Amino acid sequence: MEALRRLLHSIDGRGYKAYKDLEGAYAFPAFTLAVDHVQGDPFADPSKVRVIVPRGKTAVSDAWIDAPWRRVRCEDLLARRMDEAVRRLAGRARGTGKSGLLAIDAPGQKVLERTAVQIGRDEIVICLSVGLPAAGRRVLGREAEEMLCAHLPTAVERAVYGLREEDIRPAVELADQQQAIRRYLRHHGLVAFVANGAILPRESGVSDRPMRRGAVPFQSPPELEIAIPVPHRAEPLRGMGIRRGITLIVGGGFHGKTTLLEALEHGVYDHVAGDGREFVITDRGAVKIRAEDGRSVADVDISPLIGTLPHGKDTTRFSTEDASGSTSQAANFVEMMEAGATTFLIDEDTSATNLLVRDARMQALVAKAGEPITPYIDKARQLFEEYGISTVIVVGGLGDYFDIADCVIKMEAYVPHDVTAEAKRIADAMPTTRRPEGGDSFGAIRERIPQPDSLNSQRGHKSKVAARGRYAIQYGATEITLHALEQLVDDSQTRAIAAALLYLERKDWLTKGLTVRELLDALEAQWDREGLGSISLRQGHPGDLARPRRYELAAALNRLRTLRCVQREG
Repeated sequence: MEALRRLLHSIDGRGYKAYKDLEGAYAFPAFTLAVDHVQGDPFADPSKVRVIVPRGKTAVSDAWIDAPWRRVRCEDLLARRMDEAVRRLAGRARGTGKSGLLAIDAPGQKVLERTAVQIGRDEIVICLSVGLPAAGRRVLGREAEEMLCAHLPTAVERAVYGLREEDIRPAVELADQQQAIRRYLRHHGLVAFVANGAILPRESGVSDRPMRRGAVPFQSPPELEIAIPVPHRAEPLRGMGIRRGITLIVGGGFHGKTTLLEALEHGVYDHVAGDGREFVITDRGAVKIRAEDGRSVADVDISPLIGTLPHGKDTTRFSTEDASGSTSQAANFVEMMEAGATTFLIDEDTSATNLLVRDARMQALVAKAGEPITPYIDKARQLFEEYGISTVIVVGGLGDYFDIADCVIKMEAYVPHDVTAEAKRIADAMPTTRRPEGGDSFGAIRERIPQPDSLNSQRGHKSKVAARGRYAIQYGATEITLHALEQLVDDSQTRAIAAALLYLERKDWLTKGLTVRELLDALEAQWDREGLGSISLRQGHPGDLARPRRYELAAALNRLRTLRCVQREG
């Protein structure tokens, strides 16, 4: 630490580039500080540093990280504590641009595997962003000394050394319970679980925090209520179980249909205590499917849902730069099957209606010979029986779906009711005269092999790859738009997706002839084996990444307008 002090004194008042001399490692009494990257000027992206703490001197014992979900939860807890500690110190340093910034890639309501905090066998690594103080473009060495040699040690003391076993225990026990529920779902043929007492509505359309006033606590219909034994709890956890198969969510407008579906969408992630949705647990392979006018599609076989188009355009290798609502949604279904999805979540409001159903009157007016679309209503059962993919769909005006439903949940003033028997009685009393159009099977899914020239990060003479918020990635000369990915929940996931695509390009993985599924498997295996930071090309400090699901990663690849594929034969 004294070496750092002397260096800061020596560069005080010099030009900002003198801060480059700080790069290196410094021993503090309680930790090691590694300065990995120094920003070029006070207005540039902040400098990157790591705090390396001996784990043996903290409360994080082997017992708290002896399973992957426990380790992730402890890392998440430390990131939250460090965020709180540095926020207390915010604004104490003065200067130009980002001067005085001290920040960590902080978690939100979901618990994601992150690179911000990494707990290893012997040490804990905390990655931080630092705005080194300056007046104009002159080094403020005294202010930098206060920030790095006083404020930072104070934050580490509070967040890391101030951590006690009683802080860790409830977080890890909640993680154990969420993991136990996920195991129960897999072993008992369930898609999702919503605990009694859960608070599903959010604070607002731009906030992921739970609604505090006026929210109706969830209460399962008696017919759908199950009890799941969970650890660290004397009584089983009770709530609504949604079984595999085809489930409809119905009800009037503003009665909670979409709120329930959105909770299920985000139930693929674990939530923190007090979120209201911490016991809303969904099969991790559940994917929201919607229409997406204008997206590009590359060599996807959408023929199970859309046959040959006018003028003989083949749909077994369908490509377009400007997909319609129906062709985009059909491509989304097939691409997510290719990525390994196990459940489809659908909302009538964000779907192409002509892809969901074709009623008897329309069948009478437009003969099947003149309609290339085979509606999802005629494919959902085949999808489940042949591929094991379940469907949870919100419908407000598509009563024909009663015929294929295994379960019908009616939301009424945010209270769910099991109306399966009533829906079936209505279907029997008012039979549809529409004719099934799905044929005898869903159809084959052809695996695609992305071509090596699909990924080109060059823009002019430089490589250009950057995440722009949550829903856009600049990749070379093209932009990948991700606004339709409703289960992408963190900007850091988007940064990780951008890094993963560049990693695929730089490591020449596309030259190996791997399919999309095989590429996703290989990336996930590497993350499991070497950590999420292994894909980062930033030396030493991969501290702003959060692990995306394979489905959002596949979706980004599929929306790359330079993507070219060939289909694997057989």
